[in-house]
Amino acid sequence: QLQLVESGGGLVQAGGSLRLSCAASGFTVDYYVIGWFRQAPGKEREWVSCISIRGGDTFYADSVKGRFTISRDKAANTVFLHMNNLKPEDTGTYLCAGQLGPSCMFDLGRYGYWGQGAQVTVSS
Repeated sequence: QLQLVESGGGLVQAGGSLRLSCAASGFTVDYYVIGWFRQAPGKEREWVSCISIRGGDTFYADSVKGRFTISRDKAANTVFLHMNNLKPEDTGTYLCAGQLGPSCMFDLGRYGYWGQGAQVTVSS
């Protein structure tokens, strides 16, 4: 059974950092495009970042560019989202999603596998 599990969320002050993990089971994450999305209360789910198969290409939403970094650990079968200089507007539930590759996809409807989400709260 293909499964994605997020971890690493929490409460942090503005300017702080967090690292989210997206651990995959039942499939090899290196052959899947992995995307990160987030959803704030009362708002639509928005795309944040994605990494292509084998980590060849990475993409970021303008709102997080320069602050967030997505990476892939093949041995751990895990994708990470390193978040620095966090802002209150980064608050939300962060979800990772996977789909067979090869290239990044920015539309949430294109992803077939989703994790349960991790809460990130940034206080001002």
